Amino acid sequence: MFPKSCIFETAFQTNMKQRINLLIAFSVVALIVLMTVQCYLVKTAYEYKVAQFHTQIKNEIGAITNNYSDIDSALVSKKEMLYKSLSEKYMKGKKSKLDIKNGVLKTEFQSAITQKIQRKFERDLPDFKIDFAIVLNKFILYNEQETDTIFSEKPFIQNKLYGNLASLNHAFLVRSYVGTTNGTFENEEYKLLTEDSMYVSVIDWEMIILRRMTFILILSFFSIATLISLFVIAIKALIKQKKVSDVKTDFINNITHELKTPLATLGISTKILAQKNIRDNDENFNSIVNTISRQNNRLQNLIDQVMANSLAENEIELQKEKIEAEDFLLSIVNDFKITFPKITLKTDFHTEKTILVLDRFHLTTAFLNVLENAAKYGSNTITVKTKIVEKQFSISFEDDGIGIAKNKQAFLFEKFYRVEQGNLHNTKGLGLGLYYVDQIVKAHQGSVNVISDLGKGTQFTILLKV
Repeated sequence: MFPKSCIFETAFQTNMKQRINLLIAFSVVALIVLMTVQCYLVKTAYEYKVAQFHTQIKNEIGAITNNYSDIDSALVSKKEMLYKSLSEKYMKGKKSKLDIKNGVLKTEFQSAITQKIQRKFERDLPDFKIDFAIVLNKFILYNEQETDTIFSEKPFIQNKLYGNLASLNHAFLVRSYVGTTNGTFENEEYKLLTEDSMYVSVIDWEMIILRRMTFILILSFFSIATLISLFVIAIKALIKQKKVSDVKTDFINNITHELKTPLATLGISTKILAQKNIRDNDENFNSIVNTISRQNNRLQNLIDQVMANSLAENEIELQKEKIEAEDFLLSIVNDFKITFPKITLKTDFHTEKTILVLDRFHLTTAFLNVLENAAKYGSNTITVKTKIVEKQFSISFEDDGIGIAKNKQAFLFEKFYRVEQGNLHNTKGLGLGLYYVDQIVKAHQGSVNVISDLGKGTQFTILLKV
């Protein structure tokens, strides 16, 4: 049977995990929605800027000329004469519609008009490099009796009259030109209607648009980066809060377990002392009193351990004194051998009579914590080594225990952290021992590090100023 507290704890942690997963999922969806909206707004702004740019080009070209035919009157006169000639030949039956189309699209002055329009763009619109094409859409003859559509098509680059564009794919319509010409053929008046369209393409127009959108893009990027940063910070805070909650729950369970044993022993001992036959037997009486004393000391040590670890490294008051390091370590080793007689404890000192200024009480507790930690996690042999490393006194505790996984080592010195196997803590404790070691060593302006592999033991190295 599992204790009710364990069942409640498991249910609580499962519920908390589900709530956090739901919150994370909701946050991800919200972030995606906000980023989608932001991208849509940028896309809308881009389309608006493109339309605004097209309008600007249309207006500026319109300000240059209302009709490209006013660029050179002599060439325009030749063009009109050609159109009349082709029209009259068609009406005489000497030219087909295809002949008329080919005659209009292939003229001797095509190149000259193209160059003149190009130079005008370069002179009057120096900020833009423009390619253009003027394409023929319609060529229609009509009189009072009938209308003869010689040519009428949608704009195609194949119907280009003038210009240097090779395609209309990335070009946009600037304006259409409708021209009419009156003539007389065999004493009968006729009219010629033509429609041309000018398409232009501005070189590197995308970069021009992007430069105009610089502020919007920077603002959008900053907004998205801020959203992502806030999301990451929130998720990290949430995960950290969950971790702290789990650690606190684990600590409460552990401290409860650690306190129950001495309290239960004290309760039983008190009841035994209430028996008259025990009180009358001095040997039994003293034995029970010693048991009560030991359990009382155990309770006091637990409370002192929790209180000591509630202080930060800069809050610990050290009572420093000059100590011969080797003798100090030997006294700790001897005390540990008495407490753990089954563990082989060796020393390998490469220093002699090293004088350090230390707090004897706190460092004794810290070193014992390291040794007891090795004993808890399966060590049979522990070696304590000393040497001088870069003007620092190095103390190494090497054991042959179960070792520590690489991904767990970064958390070893966190308060309440205990190495777990799967989801189980197989070794009892409060998770304060190594945290205390780290705080005391830092209070002495030293450092502590760990080297370990699973199944290969662990080495804790403490460096202190000489």
